[in-house]
Amino acid sequence: MTEESSQTKGRSRIKMLSTGLLTGVVAAMFMTLVLLLLRYLFGTATPSELVGDRIAPLLGVDRFLELLNRFGGYNNLKQIGVMSVIGGQLVVGAIGGLLYALVVERVRAKQRAVHTGHLFVVILVALLWLVSLILLWPVLGTSFVGLPPTTGALANALGLLAAYALYGVSLVVLYRTMSARAASAAGDEQAREMQPVARRTMLVAGVGAVFALAAAGILSRLYKLASFSYDGTRYKGADVQAITPNDRFYVVTKNVVDPDVTRSLWRLDITGLVERSQVYRFEDLVATPSVTQETTLRCISNQVGDGLMSNALWKGVPMKTLIEAAGPKPGVVEVRLHGVDNYTDTFAIEKAMEPTTLVVYEMNGEMIPPRHGVPVRVIVPGLFGEKNVKWVTRIELVDHDAKGFYEQQGWGPNFVVPTTARFDVPDDKQKIKMAVAGLALKGVAHAGNRGVSKVEVSADDGKTWSEAKIDHAQSPLAWILWSYDWRPAQAGEYKLMVRATDGKGELQTEKERGTAPEGATGYHKITAQIEA
Repeated sequence: MTEESSQTKGRSRIKMLSTGLLTGVVAAMFMTLVLLLLRYLFGTATPSELVGDRIAPLLGVDRFLELLNRFGGYNNLKQIGVMSVIGGQLVVGAIGGLLYALVVERVRAKQRAVHTGHLFVVILVALLWLVSLILLWPVLGTSFVGLPPTTGALANALGLLAAYALYGVSLVVLYRTMSARAASAAGDEQAREMQPVARRTMLVAGVGAVFALAAAGILSRLYKLASFSYDGTRYKGADVQAITPNDRFYVVTKNVVDPDVTRSLWRLDITGLVERSQVYRFEDLVATPSVTQETTLRCISNQVGDGLMSNALWKGVPMKTLIEAAGPKPGVVEVRLHGVDNYTDTFAIEKAMEPTTLVVYEMNGEMIPPRHGVPVRVIVPGLFGEKNVKWVTRIELVDHDAKGFYEQQGWGPNFVVPTTARFDVPDDKQKIKMAVAGLALKGVAHAGNRGVSKVEVSADDGKTWSEAKIDHAQSPLAWILWSYDWRPAQAGEYKLMVRATDGKGELQTEKERGTAPEGATGYHKITAQIEA
């Protein structure tokens, strides 16, 4: 082989690999666009969401919190996760393009390029699909429009297959467009070589740009629907009301884009260890005898004195009614709840059978807002918010200690909310003018389903305590609002503390601990600057 022919062969190989790389990336962009369109139009889950939900429960709680701190919070972590998976899709697509080019060009001289190339694409698509199903199977039942888990899994599987198949078809078409095969001057049909055409390269690159712009447009629309603007909403401050307005109720969600459930598609299944599996449409649930109760929810991530806590009037059906209609079998230990977003959580069957554990469809006299679980969520007084599953679609009775989404990370095992009290007025380190008539200290206290019997305030860093006035205490399942008329003797800096005693007479613990793994405890402490 001459040096010139060797160089020519090397250039041809580089051109061939470049062609495969470009067509693979463009085909992957098209696949990404299809996946995003399916998510936007039909609520099928994207790999970005499924991969995140698959990995998150497997992270230890310490690792999870480390990542939150490293990336600046849950919202940033979600966005990085989404973009990482999309980037991975493009890398896998590019590798597929390279492999396709190698296969096609290796057999081209044997005139089997077309059939071999098609066979390779079929195998590649089937392999990608099967690997995706195996890896994502535990979360494949996610449906952001409210399909039952089995139907949701089928819809997601078909959506992935359609996207991967279109990737394969576009890979073949684009590679052919990029490649010109011409017979040699001697007319030898066996001697064919790659002849990339500049105009075709620009055309395919332009198509890729269109796909990328279209995908960016859909991403932008999904971003506007995303939970980033409200995830982590807190309710705290001077204007706190006994009943939290729906639009100010605290929010914590694992989702990038929360479900937008179509009520006609939604069903609630009572299944597992039952004599008679039950299926409820929304109309069936509303027709079942209901109750209304005031209940406060608090997030396990709520720091002492923080605002991840809110109170509402909930209307719904006791879970006990639904379970008894299904006929629980002997040996049931827990109920495992499933949300349409594939969130799961559990609690003891004894807790499920308490009359205050509800399956609710109204919040403060209105339909539950989308971000709070429309059409139906669960309310479990006394347990942290993560147990109060939103968008619930299945109540499963099991005979073992099952683990929910965050339990698998290592949260718990105790999810009973501890007694807590906080200041809402004044703010920490707030400068306040001396007042002859006294200064109003205000706040809330909460003890799960045990009620609050007393709140005490200290203005001398815990040396002495004075009992505060309870202004709102309508339900033992809810928080109370308290106030105290404080009359500082002179100007200066004061260390204020507050503590509560629950309805059973047990004083709130002074022991300080962080949120992980069982929720924060300790007294809320602030500094007040009194000026003459």
